[in-house]
Formats: sequence, structure tokens, C-alpha cells
Amino acid sequence: MRVPFHFKKAPPAPPREPIHSDVPDLLGAELASSYYGRRMAGDFYDFIRVGSNRVLFGLLDAAGTLKDTRAVVSAAQDTFRTAGPELFARPDTNEADAMMELCTQLNQAVLKSADGVRSCPAFFGSYDETLGVICYFNAGHTPGLLRDQAGVSELPATALPLGLFSHLLPEASIVALEPGAVLFLASRGIVEGKCKAEEFGLHRVKDVLQQSPAAGAKELCVAVLDQVEQFMCAAPTHDDVTTLALTRNS
Repeated sequence: MRVPFHFKKAPPAPPREPIHSDVPDLLGAELASSYYGRRMAGDFYDFIRVGSNRVLFGLLDAAGTLKDTRAVVSAAQDTFRTAGPELFARPDTNEADAMMELCTQLNQAVLKSADGVRSCPAFFGSYDETLGVICYFNAGHTPGLLRDQAGVSELPATALPLGLFSHLLPEASIVALEPGAVLFLASRGIVEGKCKAEEFGLHRVKDVLQQSPAAGAKELCVAVLDQVEQFMCAAPTHDDVTTLALTRNS
């Protein structure tokens, strides 16, 4: 009697880790990002040059553990690195239209990779080195912070978080960086860092930006992370704690 032979399906390959991001050199500006300790959740940042005078950057905060969000983060990075150059490479690109399309494609990538709903607040921008202008969308992310001679102002959400609805209606905004100005992004883990029952809060991030003598993007990122650790009186382990800064020097 011949025993039938059954082929077993190979288990699906685990999602890859996101590719390490090398920060591009900018003309008259500096871009940097830093995080505390080791990754525990879904924070993700990336940078890519898409033209002779244009650089894309972004910070995404996928809800869930590192294991839960690996596929989502990898899909978002693939889309960012594939769609970004296609949408922004031409010198005459309408940046607002391109930014809204990038938001739409990132949203679809998150939904597909998560196979359902996965909240992913995100802030992505395009920096024009010639004009010193940032075109961006804020999809439910912690407000971006702009520090200039007028003080520190907030760049609030222009869309809902990625990964919630298949039809997203994003809006893009534009902000100019004067020489010496800073755009600063802080992940939710920074704002929600606690000492007893009190959160670090966005207002303390603003205080660090306003009072810190640091001028460079990297130094400002580190200054905020140091203040979070001091405030919590311990190494932050509640969530990913990530910063991103863009400073215009001239």
C-alpha cells in the first residue's frame, strides 16, 4: 500500500528589519535623529535625498511592540524610499501635491502590511535647501515644533494617523526656516515619559528648545533625551523615545 506524501508549506519568512538610515549632508543646514537605549516599539525614522537641492525625512510611530510593528515599519520604509524619489525628483514638482500623494501611499502600505487597522502617527517633510522651506504633513503625530526668533510654535496635525482608514484626506503645509531656525520632532514616548504621575509633556520639550545653548541638530536631540532621563530619574523603558531635528544654519 502506497502512503500518500504530503508537502508541508514552508512558514512565511519573518519581516525584515528596517534598513539603517544614513543622514545626508545638507547645504547650509543639518539633519539628525537620536533615540534612547534600544528599540522596544514602533518608532521609525528615515532620510533620503531626492534631488540636487531636496531631501525627504520622516518620523513614524506605529502602535504596538517591536515584533508587532516590524512588518509595518519595513513596508513604510519601502514605500518611502520607492515613492519618494518618483514623486519629488523633478525640479518643477508641486511639493504639496507630492506630499499628499506620499501620505496616501504610506497609508495604503501600512494598512496592507498590518492586514487591518494599525494606528501610525507620522510626520514627513521635504526640505528645499535653496529656499530653506519645508513642505510637510502631520498625520496625527505629536506637533512638530518650530523654533525661530519669534519663539517656539507648534505645527499641528494636518491629517488623521496612518493605518486607520483606507480613504485618507491629507493636507500638506509649508513653513519657512529662517537662518538659525529649528524644526524639532519628538515621539510620543518623550511626551508621555512620567515621573510618578506627571508626564514630561510637550511644554518641557519647548522649554529645552528655548533654553538649550546647543545650536546643532544632533546636540538638540541629545539635549532633549537627557532632560527626559533626568525628569524620569531613570532610563526610559516605557516606550521608544525618539527625536529628529532639522536646523538651518545659513
